[in-house]
Amino acid sequence: MEKKKYYVNIGTQEISQIPYGTNAEFVIYANDEEIFLLREKFNEIRDADLSSYVRAHIPFIPYHNDPQNDDYDSGIKGAYQMIYNLADSATKTAMDDANIGKEI
Repeated sequence: MEKKKYYVNIGTQEISQIPYGTNAEFVIYANDEEIFLLREKFNEIRDADLSSYVRAHIPFIPYHNDPQNDDYDSGIKGAYQMIYNLADSATKTAMDDANIGKEI
C-alpha cells in the first residue's frame, strides 16, 4: 500500500493530510491501515479519558486503585510509539531529543 504524508497532533487527536494551525505537531508517513490503527488508538485514549473523568467523581474508590488512568497512560504511550515508528526523519529526531516514543 502507498504511504501518504500526514500531520498529527496528539493533544487534539487530529490526523490530516493538510497542515493547518497546530495540527502539524508530528509528521508521519502511513498507509490507510496504519491511519485506521492510529485513529483506533485515539478512540481508546478518548474512552479511557472519559472513564477516568467519571471515576474522579467517585470519592470512595481509592485513588491508587485507578485502572482508568493506567488505560489512558498505556494508550498515550502506544500512540506515541506508533507515531515514532511512522515518523519522518525530522520528527523522529525531535522525538529522540525529547525522549518521546522510544520503546521501553
